[in-house]
Amino acid sequence: MAPDATDSTTQNPRRPARDIIDAVVENMRRNLEPLKYSTLAASRYTVYLHPGEYTRLEAILPILRDQTVRALNEELQTLNRSSRVQRWLERAVGRVDAEVQSAGLGWHVEFVADPDGDMAEGDVLVDSDLLLPSASDLGVGELTRKVTTLHAGSRTTMRERTVSRSEPSPTAPVRATIAYDDDRGSHSYDVVQESLTVGRGGIAYPVDIRIASSPDVSREHARIRRDTSSDRFFLIDLSSLGTTLNGRHVPRGYEEVDGDKRENGAETLLPDQARIGLADTVFLDFRKVG
Repeated sequence: MAPDATDSTTQNPRRPARDIIDAVVENMRRNLEPLKYSTLAASRYTVYLHPGEYTRLEAILPILRDQTVRALNEELQTLNRSSRVQRWLERAVGRVDAEVQSAGLGWHVEFVADPDGDMAEGDVLVDSDLLLPSASDLGVGELTRKVTTLHAGSRTTMRERTVSRSEPSPTAPVRATIAYDDDRGSHSYDVVQESLTVGRGGIAYPVDIRIASSPDVSREHARIRRDTSSDRFFLIDLSSLGTTLNGRHVPRGYEEVDGDKRENGAETLLPDQARIGLADTVFLDFRKVG
């Protein structure tokens, strides 16, 4: 066998179906939300597979789905099982670990073929949604925490983000406008929502402004957030190659530790008129309205 063929097989081995089940269970463990009397586990999972893998497994997907649900139930039992010594210690310190339970009525598991051609054969990407309790007294509405785990070869990476579930009203006022040119031409976007994401998009990367450009622009490159109390906009860099504001780089809005990508809260105030650069490749002309 030629060396390059051997290398390809080594880098992208075909995964047994049981590895896909294990990937969903691992994602569940990473998307837990402790409350006072219970701990919520994400109940909705979308599993993306290489089209070749999806075709190979398509006939057994109902069985694969049933066994994934069974594995999730067994993992809940494992997380909730305490030894006698553990229970004695918990009673001694006046603490009992909150029971872990699914955030929904049962589990929803869906298998999808990669629609964007990003995944290599053998890759498994799991995207889970966990509806977080609203906190209206803090000005926080309905939010969903999304945890994405990608298993590529022997490497596993994780990305966590929280998005608003509320849709802007059709009569919502235009707060700002964004004009830009990309490989598809010239575009203009009216900002009516409180938060929007810009990037090339892709599976598990839903963006509001999808940029047609080279891979220098990240799938999820930047986010623009409006603070409702001050009516001011802020820019958050989520990219690999950086985001500029009027020619100057802004601080990176996330930290990457052991393959996990988590936002760190860093954001930059946007002037009423600004030029935002995405990897010095595509430029957005931002203008606040009013």
